[in-house]
Amino acid sequence: MGQPLPVNHLTVTLGTVIMALMFIIIRLRSARKPTNRMKILMPPVGMSTGFLMFLYPPARIPLSWGLAAFMIGAVLFAYPLIRTSRFHLVDGDIYLKRSKAFIWILFVLLGVRMLAHEYVEQLITLQQTAGIFFVLAFGMLLPWRLAMYRQYQQIRKQVETTAVE
Repeated sequence: MGQPLPVNHLTVTLGTVIMALMFIIIRLRSARKPTNRMKILMPPVGMSTGFLMFLYPPARIPLSWGLAAFMIGAVLFAYPLIRTSRFHLVDGDIYLKRSKAFIWILFVLLGVRMLAHEYVEQLITLQQTAGIFFVLAFGMLLPWRLAMYRQYQQIRKQVETTAVE
């Protein structure tokens, strides 16, 4: 077999930027189609499998680090996403309303994440850094998606109430 590709800083940074751009493109394209419960709730469910990384001993982090990362994601990163994610009704279907601020917020969050990653990476192992930033990302995603689901349910209830009348 061939030699594994060397993992260096440039490779990781480019990979992160490419993944972020793919995420933004997917989010923009998904706003063209109606949404439903599964489209809102499945991303955190799918992402939760990433917690299996902590079965690998070098990736383990102290519980306090994990809680801090989750809270930073939930409070600092999720809040702007929650504020800029809105749904609207079109012909009985619920769509996510596009927001120009949403795209800029994603880029700012990416920049903050990459700068923080640079700093944290110098203090702890690469595997622990990956674990912390995974928990941070999950901390951002879960409250954001739960807020979206709550908003979706409110609109769905309005649609059902209007249909009954």
